[in-house]
Amino acid sequence: MDLERSVCGLKEPLIFWLWSTLAGSPDAKRVAGLRNVEDISFQTKDNRTLRGYRLKADAGEGPGSAAKGYLLIMQGNAMLADQIISEFADYSAAGFDVYMYDFRGYGRSGGRRRLTAIISDYAEILAALNLSGYGQRLVYAMSFGGIALLDGFAAHAEPDLVIVDSTPSRLSDYGCPPAYDPVNNLPEDCSRFLFIAGRNDRVVTPAMSEALLEAAQQRGASILRDETFAHPFMDPSWQARRRRMEVIEAYFLYGKDS
Repeated sequence: MDLERSVCGLKEPLIFWLWSTLAGSPDAKRVAGLRNVEDISFQTKDNRTLRGYRLKADAGEGPGSAAKGYLLIMQGNAMLADQIISEFADYSAAGFDVYMYDFRGYGRSGGRRRLTAIISDYAEILAALNLSGYGQRLVYAMSFGGIALLDGFAAHAEPDLVIVDSTPSRLSDYGCPPAYDPVNNLPEDCSRFLFIAGRNDRVVTPAMSEALLEAAQQRGASILRDETFAHPFMDPSWQARRRRMEVIEAYFLYGKDS
């Protein structure tokens, strides 16, 4: 199967090109001062090389060796790994290996930017992480990252805790088959999920995410609709941005969902 075929019509290559352009160019200087940062790569089954970074757990010598677990970050469509991984340094200090890759065709990663391919890439990445001996398995997926996670969820060994932040309910509104709508790919049991939506989000508006949130809540997910939040890393104030990070930390590190 050609993973790099378009499934959403002629718009798909153009839209991905636009978003990858908005993501900008990689810059290693952004991560140069990070404690325990490591340049990593992942080879996909169709021989594309994905590049990213790992923040090693403070006591760790290698994947899964002394870390409590892993945190995989699945970013939004206009983001690169080096732009935001520093925001998750506290998890390294708390004993987690933190992983983040540029999407296929973005930044330092090879291949063509296509929906099916990116979904497949993360199914492979999660499978590899789950074979590495980690205890706790955490996934934070925001915006398009949430689409990639949910659309491939049937192929994943279920993580222990998942946060889906600011993800739309449907892609079929943009010409994609309904089979790729996140709302159609929720697992039957969402009790390990926290879904976050910002009332102030102008990228994925509350109306765009509401059907997903309602369906997830019916399946046991925790839901946070916050009046101050905008899109991830686009919050209008430092206070809103810090509160969002505190919510994420409370859920992952302390098992609290508000």
